[in-house]
Amino acid sequence: MSTPDGTDGTDGTEVLHQDGLGEPDGLERLWTPHRMAYIRGENKPDDDTSGTCPFCRIPSLPDDEGLVVRRGELVFAVLNLYPYAPGHLLVCPYRHIADYTETTDAEAAEMADLTRTAMRTLRRVSNAAGFNVGMNQGDIAGAGIAAHLHQHVVPRWPGDQNFMPVIGRTKTLPELLTDTRGLLADAWG
Repeated sequence: MSTPDGTDGTDGTEVLHQDGLGEPDGLERLWTPHRMAYIRGENKPDDDTSGTCPFCRIPSLPDDEGLVVRRGELVFAVLNLYPYAPGHLLVCPYRHIADYTETTDAEAAEMADLTRTAMRTLRRVSNAAGFNVGMNQGDIAGAGIAAHLHQHVVPRWPGDQNFMPVIGRTKTLPELLTDTRGLLADAWG
C-alpha cells in the first residue's frame, strides 16, 4: 500500500502507478486512442442536417477508405469503425433520415435484403453462429449517431466475447478493419 508521500511505506522506494495516483487496479490496459474521436463526438451530426454526417460522407469515399463492403441502389453496408465484434456491419440508407418510419418501401426492402445478405456472407467467411441485428432509434435508445438511420449486424460466436469485457475489461478484435472489409467485399455474393 502506497503512502501519501508516494512511497510504499517499507523501504522508501516510490510506487509508480499508471496514472500516478492511488492503488493499482490490476487491470491490463489495451490502448485504443482511435476511440477518442468517438468519445469526443467528432464528426457526429448534432441535428438532422446532413452536412457533417459520416454516413452521408462515407459513400463519396473509395470503398476501401470508407470501409464500404457493399453498395446498393438505395442503401449501403459499411464496417462499424467502433465495432462490438469482428465483422460488425452497419446497413445505412444513402438518404439522410433519422427514423425507420421515414424509409420508403423500397429503402426498407433493400435494407432487409442487404441485412440478409450480410448475415449469409458473415456466416460463409467467418462461421458466425448467431447475430445481433437491430437499430437504436434516437439518443434515448442509445443511438450513437441518431441523426442518420443505420442498422447493426453484429456476428456472434460461442464464447466470443462474453467474459472479456466483464472479467478482462477488454474487447478483442483479431483482424484489422481493412482486412475484414476486403474479406467481406470479396465474398459478397
